[in-house]
Amino acid sequence: MEGMSVRQETVGRAPGMSVRLKLTLSYAGFLVVAGGLLLAATGVFILSYGSLGPAHTGVVRSPQSAAMVRAFAPTAVAVMAFLLVFGLIGGWILAGRMLAPLTRITAATRMATTGSLSHRIRLPGRNDELRELADALDTMLARLEAHVASQRRFAANASHELRTPLAISKTLLDVARADANHDTGELIDRLHTVNTRAIDLTEALLLLSRADEQSFSREPVDLSLLAEEATETLLPLAEKHGVTIETGGDIAPTSGSPTLLLQLTANLVHNAIVHNLPEQGTVWVNTSVRPRAVVLTVENTGVKLTPQLVSTLTEPFQRGTERILTDHAGVGLGLAIVQTITHAHDGTLTLTPRSAGGLRITVELPAAPSALSER
Repeated sequence: MEGMSVRQETVGRAPGMSVRLKLTLSYAGFLVVAGGLLLAATGVFILSYGSLGPAHTGVVRSPQSAAMVRAFAPTAVAVMAFLLVFGLIGGWILAGRMLAPLTRITAATRMATTGSLSHRIRLPGRNDELRELADALDTMLARLEAHVASQRRFAANASHELRTPLAISKTLLDVARADANHDTGELIDRLHTVNTRAIDLTEALLLLSRADEQSFSREPVDLSLLAEEATETLLPLAEKHGVTIETGGDIAPTSGSPTLLLQLTANLVHNAIVHNLPEQGTVWVNTSVRPRAVVLTVENTGVKLTPQLVSTLTEPFQRGTERILTDHAGVGLGLAIVQTITHAHDGTLTLTPRSAGGLRITVELPAAPSALSER
């Protein structure tokens, strides 16, 4: 509604004088005023010179002064007219050349409002204020295009992922309806599994949206305590998979949402457990402190990963098909949620493949203001 009201206000605005015409009149007016002042100074000089006689006699020559002024007046009028015409023509041409980049910028902006984000201004010439503006708009359009493309992929993937459990449920119900002697217990179990997956996916999508909108209050948080809590919660899962978890590090005070940061930590530890070696795997969880930041590092053993695959793991619904998958592979939003929560807390997320196999994930967040003041 706000966007519509702004658009209606803009459309209903009365047309005004163009900037080019304003600049033209400004140039011409300045030139005429400057020429008028120069001519006035010349006239004063003529009057002063003509009214003085020879220095040794002091005789005043008023008739000669009047004649000089009458001779000078037509020339002054002609010069003023020439300056006016020259100022208007020259100002119009000069203003057009100065405003030409703005025309290109306006055209690109209008194309962007219609949904065409692939167009770029690419303003030529040396660096100046208009070139900086054009480059900034090009950068903004590139980011918007990437964001829109990402949102479209996300919407398509989310629709597909939500459609799958619904389609499975419909198929199971159709089979049960067609076969009255079908085992209802097995049907209920399968429907429960499918429904649980749909609920997990929906909650993950809601969490992702909440973190992306940054609709949360910031509180003091110690990442080391969150790491311990997430590790204790997921310890049974680690024991089931034969994975050993090693924790350690320093107190890491930051500020943010305890719930979201706990979800971030739990997602990292969960991924490190289920995407590990088939047996005798290890997960290392560590917290550390830097001059102006705190760092959470989660590292795990596993198969060797290529940098190309690692670069895609934060994409929504990317499950890393080259890694070892289990029944706890999740809905493919774990690292996407981690990345969104990290960015929402003004942090950075770094994924690095280990040379011996597995993955090393580092989350760096700003240190709490109180911790910085104590140093």
